[in-house]
Amino acid sequence: MPKLKTHRGAAKRFRKTAGGIKRRRAYRNHILTKKSSKQKRHLRVSSGHLVACDAKLVERMLEGS
Repeated sequence: MPKLKTHRGAAKRFRKTAGGIKRRRAYRNHILTKKSSKQKRHLRVSSGHLVACDAKLVERMLEGS
């Protein structure tokens, strides 16, 4: 069986850590002038971990690396 390749899109979006798979928060990139201060403040917690069911899928995509 051939080697598995890393899913390049997933590799750019997720990082493996000891605690699980780390991800970035959405809606924090551009057009921030339209967003309220409250929304931006809540988005400031920039990263989180994936839930177990999604982490399993992402883990598989990152397997090749």
